[in-house]
Amino acid sequence: MMRLKRLKDLMLEEDGMGTVEIILIIVVLVGLVIIFKGRITQIVENLFDKITTQTDSV
Repeated sequence: MMRLKRLKDLMLEEDGMGTVEIILIIVVLVGLVIIFKGRITQIVENLFDKITTQTDSV
């Protein structure tokens, strides 16, 4: 009887939910970075090229 109550309390406890949500968000973000790594690199390189070009013209 005591074990059943303890198990029920454990199932209803939500203290760890914030941590799980943060870990899932990090996993999704890392996955997106891995998938779109080439495109992200290209965008950053283009931005730096534009900054360098516009700085030279000033």
